[in-house]
Amino acid sequence: MPDTKYFFAVDLGATSGRTIIGHIDDRRIVQEELTRFDNRLIQTGGHYYWDIFALYDEVIRGLKAVAARGITPASIGIDTWGVDFVCIADDGAIMRNPLAYRDPHTFEAMDQYFEQVVPRRQVYDITGIQLMNFNSLFQLYAMRQAHNAALREADKILFLPDALTWMLTGEAVCEYTIASTSQMLDPRTADLDPLLLESVGVKRSQFGRSVRPGTVVGTLTPEVQRLTGLGEVPVVAVAGHDTASAVAAVPARDEHFAYLSSGTWSLMGIETPQAIINDRSYELNFTNEGGVEGTTRFLKNICGMWLYERCRKEWPDEVRRLSHPELQGSALTVEPFRSVVNPDDPAFANPASMIEAIQQACRESGQPVPQTPAEICRCIFDSLAMRYKQVFGWLQEMAGHELRVLHIIGGGSLNALLNQLTADVLGVEVIAGPQECTALGNIMLQAKAAGMVSDIWQMRRLIADSVETRRFTPQS
Repeated sequence: MPDTKYFFAVDLGATSGRTIIGHIDDRRIVQEELTRFDNRLIQTGGHYYWDIFALYDEVIRGLKAVAARGITPASIGIDTWGVDFVCIADDGAIMRNPLAYRDPHTFEAMDQYFEQVVPRRQVYDITGIQLMNFNSLFQLYAMRQAHNAALREADKILFLPDALTWMLTGEAVCEYTIASTSQMLDPRTADLDPLLLESVGVKRSQFGRSVRPGTVVGTLTPEVQRLTGLGEVPVVAVAGHDTASAVAAVPARDEHFAYLSSGTWSLMGIETPQAIINDRSYELNFTNEGGVEGTTRFLKNICGMWLYERCRKEWPDEVRRLSHPELQGSALTVEPFRSVVNPDDPAFANPASMIEAIQQACRESGQPVPQTPAEICRCIFDSLAMRYKQVFGWLQEMAGHELRVLHIIGGGSLNALLNQLTADVLGVEVIAGPQECTALGNIMLQAKAAGMVSDIWQMRRLIADSVETRRFTPQS
């Protein structure tokens, strides 16, 4: 239709990226993947880097594909993983590709920072963010300690989605949700904290003006217009952190829900009007990340399908050839809760053999030792369900309102056995799906900026009416 508004979404993950075009048709969201591409780390000089120029080129390729269809998007939005950033010189040149959060330069940096600069508890009290060595604060500290020339000469320091937005528009901004992953943002002021910035030798002015999700940043530069064949298309700062975009698209009907973004890692949390930063949240290592419309995503990282993925790689070919539903079906033949481990035990972080690590944990705790793939699968899924129950209980303790349903999104939402186990042990309804929420949230925040939806709850109702979900009710 000639008056249809199309929205162009860029969704970048740490291993792959894609571009999507979406629109609202008869009060339903329709989206189509345009391009998909790998995002590879570059190893050189003892460091790991992201190729920001390759990512930019893929964005341009996607925009060319839209233009070739005769479509002019109403706007463009970009989301990426968190914490990483780009250093830009005062002449507009990007100073090296950005270091990746997997780079070893931060392995000792966090503990050194706490000992020599700002104490651990003070950092948590300011930010409310789970303490992880690769957070931006510790990356900047490690770079400063190494006399990194790019940081020393940087005129601008832009987080990944903000850097790509700058490359498209020439406008430097600091989007709230992506900044919240840095360990430098104070959720009370919704801005970067002066003391933490000073502690690593950077200034607030280097990060661009603060913007919230749904803000129009600028339009495509003349250069990008020539490259793509498009005109002055607006670029919107969506929820730049991919998890924030995904949570914005959870098809919830009211506030009485928790969410579980389920994949290699599981992120379980709730939305709150303010950050929760106290002794209990510190003790349990919960994190407060920025959400849409001023909300906070209060959540905890759980080691999710990582255990299953690692075991699957170790099994012989005849087992690996089984589909996920077939393996799940085999687990149903095993006695439930026969053996349970803590998925977040450091022993499962990166063992030489995940199968042996699980067996050893069961052996040491006096439980039956799983031997067959079916028994190991059952142990993993039972263990995840019990860990979800524990974290859900903590969320209920701190939520301030009843949690009546758990929404599971991401690839793990397809695991019917785990979904049912989770409903059973939590004693609440589980709604699984959609598998891909991030692009939906990106598109809907652009639609909100265009005035097509009024608030997050209207967005969620639209999404709930547009996607297929599966319901799992407690069976015992």
